Order: sequence, then structure tokens, then C-alpha cells
Amino acid sequence: MRVPMARREADHPRESCGIVGLCSEGRPAAPLAMMALCALQHRGQESAGIATSDGHVAYLHKGMGLVSQVFHEGILRSLRGHLAIGHTRYSTTGVAHLQNAQPFLSETLLGPLGIAHNGNLVNALPLRRRLLERGVGLSSGSDSGSDSELILQILASPPEAWGFAAAVELEGDPWVSRLRSLLRLSPGAYALVVLTREAIYAVRDPYGFRPLCLGEWEGGYAVASESCALSMIGARYVREIAPGEIVRLDPRGITSFAGGVPSSPAFCIFEYVYFMRPDSEREGGTVYSARLALGRQLAREAPAEADLVIGVPDSATAHAIGYSLESGIPFVEGLLKNRYIGRTFIQPDDQARRWGVRLKYSPLREVLQGRRVVLVDDSVVRGHTTRQLVQLLREGGALEVHLRIASPPIRHPCFMGIDMATYEELIAHRLDEEGIRRFAGADSLAFLSLEGMRRAIRETMPVPEGGYCTACFSGRYPVPLPEEIWRDPSPKLAFEGIRSVR
Repeated sequence: MRVPMARREADHPRESCGIVGLCSEGRPAAPLAMMALCALQHRGQESAGIATSDGHVAYLHKGMGLVSQVFHEGILRSLRGHLAIGHTRYSTTGVAHLQNAQPFLSETLLGPLGIAHNGNLVNALPLRRRLLERGVGLSSGSDSGSDSELILQILASPPEAWGFAAAVELEGDPWVSRLRSLLRLSPGAYALVVLTREAIYAVRDPYGFRPLCLGEWEGGYAVASESCALSMIGARYVREIAPGEIVRLDPRGITSFAGGVPSSPAFCIFEYVYFMRPDSEREGGTVYSARLALGRQLAREAPAEADLVIGVPDSATAHAIGYSLESGIPFVEGLLKNRYIGRTFIQPDDQARRWGVRLKYSPLREVLQGRRVVLVDDSVVRGHTTRQLVQLLREGGALEVHLRIASPPIRHPCFMGIDMATYEELIAHRLDEEGIRRFAGADSLAFLSLEGMRRAIRETMPVPEGGYCTACFSGRYPVPLPEEIWRDPSPKLAFEGIRSVR
């Protein structure tokens, strides 16, 4: 697997895409889809797209850039219909190119088929080989292709093409049996929205790695990666799509189908730490409250003698407030973020990245001068940005900098739809805590423990039966990974003998 430059230079895990699907009565669906994608922009900033259907014809527009750059009023008017799916992308597989932008739209014997998905197929390599052996042409190679293309080809084929017995169609709906084929062929990790001529479908893999929730409003129904997208369009959050569940949205309402036997759920715990928007909710708990709890637990486990608590804006702000509330040390703004500067990880060399961090963050000298500071961040991947932030605080006059991280050390890559670094690049894989402290230049350093993270999440969020996926911290992958992964020579896949642990 060739790793694009943007991914190699990331110093945080990268968001893994946002998806939305909706059925709207009496008004065009495309403008609503665009609004929902704007709420999911934090999950991906490389490309955006919307596909619609008016019950007869399907329409598609996608492009590189932010949602606001890809769509304007004229384009939205051309996307006719009451059904829509949308996608905003950060590439976890497939390079950042329009060819890999979603949704994908194709014509099948059953009519138009559009898909948008969040996640990675952990067994993409054997599935790709099976498609090629069947004579199915693919538009991209295994080193740069999108898993979405594989999903599209699987759904374009009847179950018999994959060796499954001919399915009894539920309510005369052949798409449900094809989605069941996908659930049987790949255990994860994906949340998926599907556009057909007459309906929208939503499905989560049997492990429920990636988030997907259901909403409704007077005159329509929607699914989205996060509830903040539902709120944006005036929809009421109803519930989470269950692992292995298939949901159909059409003008008649919402229909749920048992899509596959649910495995022991393993929702990505890092969604709460970093990816999801703070105002998103899941079954009665909010991400903001979870991050406050993580910060409080961090303060209990790793107290510091300090005058101020500051967070790395914006992702660690809630963690820092929680640390402040528990410790009694005042929370202040000590780093100002320039929100008009792009992400620093795309810069091509170390010197340019250093300038990128300085362009993005500025120390507030009036606050920092002569003070002992607790700097709270959500995670550390490579450590380069952390090191530069500590240096900025010292240049701003901080007397001491005590680094506190609201998650455990990230020691292992992710294959479940989150873009992590390779083993070679993960600083916590190479260095112990003291080595990371010296590299960062902090006076002290502490990470939240794995059990402490679990405890804080349990206090505030519904815990799925079977728990969470913590593979990037523990190395325990809840889904068996194919042998092709262990044989792949790329640094990310050089697992040094580690295997799936159930």
C-alpha cells in the first residue's frame, strides 16, 4: 500500500469521512444533504459529493475541496429528486484524487446504484482478487484504489455470483439481499449509505466500528455519521443504526431488516476522544460530556503542580476543561488558533511543517509569562506537532510545561477506517514515556490509562455489548485480519508478529 504524502505527514489521526442519506417529501433533497455535509466537514476536507434520485433518473456531482467550494446554488438545482446521499472525504485508502471522491454512481440491471461509505474493508485485498478473477474490471489499482469501488461491484451482483444461495426477497426488495451479501463477505469496517431509484439504504458492519444514526422530521427521514448533521437539517435524533442492521428510507417510511448476525460490538472508542463533534450525541450521551469525563479522569491519574490549564484548540478544549474542573487549576486560553490556515501535515518537509505550526497556533504571552502550564492534548501520533507546541509555550514565557494526553499512547495502526501512522512512525511504538517527554521538551508527561479511558467513557456514554475497539492502543484487533495484511511489505503492515486477539 503506497501511503500518500498527506497521510505520511499527519501528526494526528485523520478523520475517516462523513456520510448522509435522506428521503425528503415535498422539497429537493440535495440542499438538505449539502447542509448535513457542512455539519460533518470535520470528518473530511479533501472532497465532497452528492448523488440524488427523482424516482426515475439519478444525478451526481462531486469535487475536490470543502463542501462550500464544491457546491453552489446552480449545482444544487441540477441535482433533482427527493432522495440523496452525500459524502465528505478524508482518504484512508485511495489517494486524494477526484477519481476516488464519493459517492460512486453506476448503472445496474436493477437501475442506478450510488454508494458512499465511511471506513475500510479489512479484507479488501482478497475481495479485489475475487472480483478480478470473475472478470470484473476495476478502475484503480490495489495501491491507490478506493474500497468504495469494491462495495459498488459487490452490490451490483446478485448473491449467487458470490456463491450464496438465491435469497428470498424481503418485501420484493432485491437490494436487501445484496446488502446481506456484503455483510457476509466483509466483517468490517464500514458504515454505508446506498442510493437506488426508489429508496435510500443504510447499513453498519456487524461489529459497528463506525458511527451511523437515524433521524426524522416532519416530511422526511435521514441517516448520518453523527447527530450534529441531523440537527443541522432540523431532524430529530431517533437512535443508532444497530451493528449488522439494514435500514430502508422511502416515502412510505422507515423499514428495518436484520442484515447479518451481529458480532461482539466494537465501536471505535477514538470517536469520543477526537473524531466526533462535541455536540453529537449517541443514545442519550453527548461527546462533550465524554470528553469532560476523560479530562477529569486524566487529572485524577496525573495531577500537576501548575498555575494554568490550557488545551490544544479545538479538539482538546473539552478535555482541558475537564482537567481544570477536577484539579481546580484555572482553565485559560493560552494558544490561539488561526482557523484560516490549512492543515499543517500536507507540508512537504520538516522546516515547512514547523512554519505551518507557527502559522496555525500563537502563544498568548500575557497569559503565559512566568506561569507553570498544563498543556492538554487529545492524542500524540508522531510527536512533531506536540514538540513544536511545547516550544511555542516556552517562547511565550511559560516557566514550566506539563504535558497531559487524554488518551493512552497510540502504539498500533488502525485498519478499521481511521488513518493512523505506520509502526515506524508512531512515536509511542519507538519510545517509552520518558523518551517521548524528552523528545517533546516537556517538564513532565503523562498519558491517560486504557482502563481510565474506558471508565470515563462508561460514566457518560452507553457502552455497546462487548465493548469498544481499542486496537490502536492495545494491539487487540477485534476482527481477524487476512493473511495478505501480514505479508504486505509496507511499513504500516509490518506487524512484527502481532495477530488478532479476540
